[in-house]
Amino acid sequence: MSNLTTTYLSMGRYSEAEVLGKEAVQFQKIVLGEQHPDTLLSMSNLDATYFYMGRYNEAEALKKEVMQIQRTVLGEQHPATLNSMSNLALTYLSMGRYSEAELLGKEVLQLRATVLGELHPDTLTSMSNLVIIYSQMGRQNEAEALNKEVLQMQKTVLGEQHPHTLTAMSNLALTYLSMGRYSEAELLEKEVLQLRATVLGELHPDTLTSMSNLVIIYSQMGRQNEAEALNKEVLQMQKTVLGEQHPHTLTAMSNLAFIYYKTERYNEAEILWEHVKHLQKTVLGEQHPGTLMSMSNLASNYSAMERYNEAELLGKEILQIRKTVLGEQHPDTLTSMSNLAVTYSLMGRHNDAEALKKEALQLQKTVLGEQHPSTLTSMCNLALDYSAMDRCDEAEILGKEVLQIRKTVLGVRHPSTLNSMSTLALNYSKMGRYNEAESLQQEVARMKAFI
Repeated sequence: MSNLTTTYLSMGRYSEAEVLGKEAVQFQKIVLGEQHPDTLLSMSNLDATYFYMGRYNEAEALKKEVMQIQRTVLGEQHPATLNSMSNLALTYLSMGRYSEAELLGKEVLQLRATVLGELHPDTLTSMSNLVIIYSQMGRQNEAEALNKEVLQMQKTVLGEQHPHTLTAMSNLALTYLSMGRYSEAELLEKEVLQLRATVLGELHPDTLTSMSNLVIIYSQMGRQNEAEALNKEVLQMQKTVLGEQHPHTLTAMSNLAFIYYKTERYNEAEILWEHVKHLQKTVLGEQHPGTLMSMSNLASNYSAMERYNEAELLGKEILQIRKTVLGEQHPDTLTSMSNLAVTYSLMGRHNDAEALKKEALQLQKTVLGEQHPSTLTSMCNLALDYSAMDRCDEAEILGKEVLQIRKTVLGVRHPSTLNSMSTLALNYSKMGRYNEAESLQQEVARMKAFI
């Protein structure tokens, strides 16, 4: 039963996995007892099911129960106990509880290094998980440094073509992408794709993941035609291999809709996102993070089509669901607040936008930190509102603050840094300070030439 549950999970058939998982846990508790290893394995499979369904609170509760039993029965340093601790850290990450994720992730890493050794695959997995945590926290320099360390160790221990090594290479490529180092990201992900296609096969899910990552890289580089062509190829392959309703297939469909959005083909984007949303509601549920993301994308698409009332209604619905499901301080909830505030700005309701942006910004500073990319984006959006309200002096002060932090954290040539420079230049133009505006725009043009 446990193996069948795992199969359902890999197929994206989460509802069936949940039903079977619950049945397995109940049966094994009666026959084997609550502390039997097979019972604990079934419980772990069930909490994984909850995790994939976006039911993080239930996943957390069950993970803690399993972990407590394992500590008692197996000991704190047993590999199974450490595996549960590692999974709990990733659950905290998904819940937006970054500090807890980091602390637990570091504890697992230390224990695994002590018990298993620094070069053990599980130890390297813990290091890779910390890379993901640092990246989500916006600490890309730390993520890059640790990722490179992991990659070098995996090449030595596992070999250059091992799936774990290739995953580390792919993670590093995505780190480069978030740092605005697009050419490095492209080169590395292409290498990963070639190796995965050779070692695992062209239709392997990891190979398709690399193709999807390249789609994102091309899109971020503004190469939308290449992104669209590759995305369509990925989508067709995923439909064949995984099925039309598999979560990975739905992600590929959503990525294609986003390309349509970026190329201002809003009607096509709307149709595809509506289709994705319908399938996600059926497969994942109405409150799943993936479903809510599709709804959020639709709201942005409505705004782009100047259907602001629809964008506002959908934005409010998403915000309410995220507050209920994820909590008021979850990063996704704060993103919904910021998105709704942007809609208010587009509607010319600058007072409403300012109030909501300030509320979101204060929470982001508290939860994510003042230098997190999402916090800086909110500051930049607030500066735009000030400029639109002819409060140019306030816009300048805030714009300069964002620019300085982005230069320090992201670097002078990062696309977000250049965006801040352009925004500040527009504000200078509005203030009649044309020489300063021109000088800043020329600097942006010089920097873009090096990207």
